[in-house]
Amino acid sequence: MKKNWQGQRVIVIGAARQGLALARYLARHGARVLLNDKRSPEQMQNEISMLADTGIEWNLGGHPLGLLTPAPDLVCISGGVPLSNPLVAAAMKMGIPLSNDTQLFMEAVPCRTIGITGSAGKTTTTTLVGRIAQKDTSGRYRRVWVGGNIGDPLINYVDEMDTTDLAVLEISSFQAELMKTSPNVAAILNITPNHLDRHGSMESYIHAKAQVVAHQSANDTAVLGREDANAWAMGTSVKGHLLSFGLGKLPKNGDGSYREDGRFYLRVKGAVLPLPIEDVFQLRGEHNQQNVLAACTITHAIGLSPEAMRTGIEGFHGVPHRLELVSTWRGANWYNDSIATAPERTMAAIQAVTGPLVLLLGGRDKDLPWEALGDLVRKRVDHVIVFGEAADKILVGLGQPRPYSLERVSNCREAVMAAARVVEAGDSVLFSPGGTSYDEFKDFEERGERFKQWLQEFSGIQQ
Repeated sequence: MKKNWQGQRVIVIGAARQGLALARYLARHGARVLLNDKRSPEQMQNEISMLADTGIEWNLGGHPLGLLTPAPDLVCISGGVPLSNPLVAAAMKMGIPLSNDTQLFMEAVPCRTIGITGSAGKTTTTTLVGRIAQKDTSGRYRRVWVGGNIGDPLINYVDEMDTTDLAVLEISSFQAELMKTSPNVAAILNITPNHLDRHGSMESYIHAKAQVVAHQSANDTAVLGREDANAWAMGTSVKGHLLSFGLGKLPKNGDGSYREDGRFYLRVKGAVLPLPIEDVFQLRGEHNQQNVLAACTITHAIGLSPEAMRTGIEGFHGVPHRLELVSTWRGANWYNDSIATAPERTMAAIQAVTGPLVLLLGGRDKDLPWEALGDLVRKRVDHVIVFGEAADKILVGLGQPRPYSLERVSNCREAVMAAARVVEAGDSVLFSPGGTSYDEFKDFEERGERFKQWLQEFSGIQQ
C-alpha cells in the first residue's frame, strides 16, 4: 500500500545511487525532501543538476545535527551510510523513524516480490532468476523487474508496476538491516564474514541478513543454502514454506534442490523433478553450481517450470567481474574476479580455477580474517602478488611456511604488471583481491575495468 507522502518532511542521508533514486521518488509524491551528503557542493554538481527540477533541498559538506530541528517525519539512509553516523544516531535517539529505499519500495510495490541476499553469489543468482523469469513463456507474469543492489534501485520504477508483475531484488546487508517487510520469496544464500568494518560484529551482520526472511508470513517462502551454517540456522524461524538448496544430499523430509551423480534435481512434498540444465550450465566452480541451484529453487517457488529454468540458464556466461575469463595471453588464462572483496570469495575463486595459479591479492581490508585463505594458498597457489592498503595484514594472514613465490607491490596496476612478468604458459592468473577497491577506485566495477584495460595494454589483445 502506497503511503501518502504529501507534505511529509523527509531527510535522505547519502546522495549516491540509492539516495538519489529515493529522493526523486519522495519528491514526486509530494514529500518535502532534504538531501544530505558529506561531499561538497563542488563535488556534487552533477547530482544537483540531475535533480534540479524536483524542488529537493540540499545540505552538503557534512552531517549537521541541526537538520533534525524541527524533527523530520522520517530519516532515510543510503547503503553507504552506517547506523553509527552521528546524524543517524541522533535521529534514533530522538525516536525519529528510519528507513531506506528497499523498505519504502517493499511498502509500495503492488506485485509479487523476490529478495535475494548472501555474502557471495547474490548478483549471479539474482541475474539468473531474472533471466529465467524473463524468458518464461507461460505468461504468468506481465513484466519482470530486476534491480535493487544491482542495476537501478527499483524505487525508480515502482509507479510503473502492475499487480501481475514480478520484482526481483538483490538485497545487501546494508539495505536489509532496516527492513520491516520481507519479500514473498526470500533467499539467503550464505552468510560468511563480510562487512564487519560496517556492522561491527558477525552477530550484527547475521542479524541484518536475517531481516530478509524475518518478516515473512505463513503464505511466503524462504529459500536457504543448507550447506552454509549461518544461512541454514535461519530455518528454525521460517514462518512459511522452507526450501533449501545445496550440492549434497537433501534432508529426508526436506524440500529443495540437490545434485546427485552429476545431475540436478528438485524434490518437493516427495515428488522428484529433474532439472534439465547440466548440458547448458557454463559457469566455473562449485559455488556457481550452488548459485544455479538457488536460482532454480527460487523460480520453482514462483511457479516456473524446469524448461524455463533451462532456457534462462542457457547462454549465461556469468556477470562481469565475477570469475570472468578476460583473455588467454602468453598461454595463460587471465581471470577478472574483482567482485572478491572478502577472503571467502577469493577462496571460492581459487577452488574454481585449474592449473598452476598466479594470485593477485590486495585492496582495503574490512576487518576480516585472512588465515583460512592463507591455508588454501599454501595448498593451491604457485605465486602470490600482494598490493594495496591491506598488504601488511594480508601478509600476516598468509602465515608460514610459504611454499610459493611472493612479491609485494604498491598498487593494483603494478600487481598486474608483476603478473605479466612471471606468468608462464599453462598458468591461470587470478585477479581476486579479497579486499575492497576503495583504497584506489570508486568501486569493484571500476577496479575490474581497469584490470581489463591494463591487460589489453600489456598484451595488445582487444577485449
